[in-house]
Amino acid sequence: MAKILGISAFYHDSAAAITVDGEIIAAVQEERFTREKHTAKFPIEAIKYCLEETGLTIDELDAIVFYDKPILKFERLLQTYYSFAPKGLISFLKAIPVWINEKLFLKKMIYDGLKEIGSYDKKSLKLLFSEHHLSHAASSFYASPYEESAILTIDGVGEWCTASIAHGKGANIEVKQEMNFPHSIGLLYSAFTYFLGFKVNSGEYKLMGLAPYGNPNASETNEFIAKIKSDLIDIKSDGSLWMDQSYFGYATGLRMIKTAKWEKLFGVSKRKEESELTQSYCNLALAIQKVTEEVVLKMAQQAKKITGSKNICLAGGVALNCVANGELIKENIFENVYIQPASGDAGGALGACWAIHYLYFEKERVVSPGTDAMKGAYLGPDFVEKEILSMSRKAKANFIEYDNDSALFNSVAKELAEGKVVGWFQGRMEFGPRALGNRSILGDARNEEMQKTINLKIKFREGYRPFAPIVLKEDANKYFDLTQDSPYMLIVAPVSENIRLGLPENYYEMPLFERLYVKRSNLQAITHVDFSARIQTVSNDTNEKLTGLLKAFKSVTGESVLVNTSFNVRGEPIVCTPFDAYRCFMSTNMDILVLNNFMYIKSEQPDAENNEKWKVKFERD
Repeated sequence: MAKILGISAFYHDSAAAITVDGEIIAAVQEERFTREKHTAKFPIEAIKYCLEETGLTIDELDAIVFYDKPILKFERLLQTYYSFAPKGLISFLKAIPVWINEKLFLKKMIYDGLKEIGSYDKKSLKLLFSEHHLSHAASSFYASPYEESAILTIDGVGEWCTASIAHGKGANIEVKQEMNFPHSIGLLYSAFTYFLGFKVNSGEYKLMGLAPYGNPNASETNEFIAKIKSDLIDIKSDGSLWMDQSYFGYATGLRMIKTAKWEKLFGVSKRKEESELTQSYCNLALAIQKVTEEVVLKMAQQAKKITGSKNICLAGGVALNCVANGELIKENIFENVYIQPASGDAGGALGACWAIHYLYFEKERVVSPGTDAMKGAYLGPDFVEKEILSMSRKAKANFIEYDNDSALFNSVAKELAEGKVVGWFQGRMEFGPRALGNRSILGDARNEEMQKTINLKIKFREGYRPFAPIVLKEDANKYFDLTQDSPYMLIVAPVSENIRLGLPENYYEMPLFERLYVKRSNLQAITHVDFSARIQTVSNDTNEKLTGLLKAFKSVTGESVLVNTSFNVRGEPIVCTPFDAYRCFMSTNMDILVLNNFMYIKSEQPDAENNEKWKVKFERD
């Protein structure tokens, strides 16, 4: 019975995961504890939680595994600077001391980090390293319900690899084809993220949300696509690509791109963060999204050609591009598509556990057809009544306690139907970037003002950002053109024609926010400007409480769809503890908070009118 701790750290989205005999016991990002979004620090708190959840000490582990190989990364760094010399000298002089003092001695950093968790016998500790893209591949294939599958991993860069095609059979993974640095569709997408005024490694989803505001019929959009494919990249038939490095700075520079060359190529200036989003920026976002979809589809076709499989598993940061995922499913290249819900670097910690379990310890794999191994991604901490009551006393919070779920669901459903916004906190916290109904903010999808209300008054984020729907699994086809379940909110699909409304003739010529507020469907709050939605299907198999709430809402309104967004404000990680949730509730214009079976009504709380006090407290703590 192998007991394995996996760690990802020192780049972004540090995390820890633990498996026992191949079963996931716990997995969580460090940011949820430290409250530092996308933290790269060694995941001390995440590891502590994983060990507590299993009842194990460090000495009782059979192995600890890091999700990539730093020496290979250092080799890539040196070879890249050598290849580009004498360019990049300033960047080289900045990067090398960091590598020599820190990352090159990563083993020592891991040992030191573990000391902060507890004492252990260093001599008996088995510390292993998995390759980055193998960790990604393992995180998806071993989680999937497939005995055999093609595996496609795509991200920015691991050690050398930027995309890989592998074939999984039973407990084995065989890498078939790789694309290497500096050529990377993930880095290309991040370069556009930077040019459009968003932060690299965290703003890519904002670019994806902006793309539908581009005009697909505009000549400018088509010209942008043509320029990307003629000047920046050359896309090969197998989905691999060559990137003209004279336009980019990420290989040896301190910035992603050569800004002046990009501005000349596209005829627009690099957007400053928070500045106006003109139609040209929207068209450029749509252009790179379409190019990315083309590359992903060609890579998938190549994976099909190499493996002959009817199944495909996806992982890596680009697998979080839900629009591309939707296009892949629509193309019907594979009969079955599985996407790891924690596809980014955090999920690498889990994949590393499985890679060691199956490939190093050579354990047998048992697959349950139709059921994945992720347990709904509910792999983080949960909190019992005692802890919630303790928080309530400290915060002097007023609450109503429900003695049965049915009464709670009916009460919350009525509040939602009246336009109230509800913070919903239940059970174990989700692993990965998506809130899947245990740390969520919920609203009525029929409400025309809900999208604006949640964006501007609760999340304090960009007003154009879309919201995802949660829907009862059995009702999904009533609302969406969806051909498979989407329990992890990783697929974008069109809303059904029967709930759409007609558009004005000048719709695509309207400015961004005028277009946003045109009524498009009977579920306005979750219908994006291109009639798409990022869907989460819900059933008792994945989340009994969320299913119960949706059924109660259906009995009140006749509809089984709600807005679901992550329980946090802009710039903060998703809430972890009851106190995190109460702070967020009090610092925003949220109306209701539900912690397990306890309901908190904003108007009945001390300092209900003084959310600035709680904002300050939130920042300090």
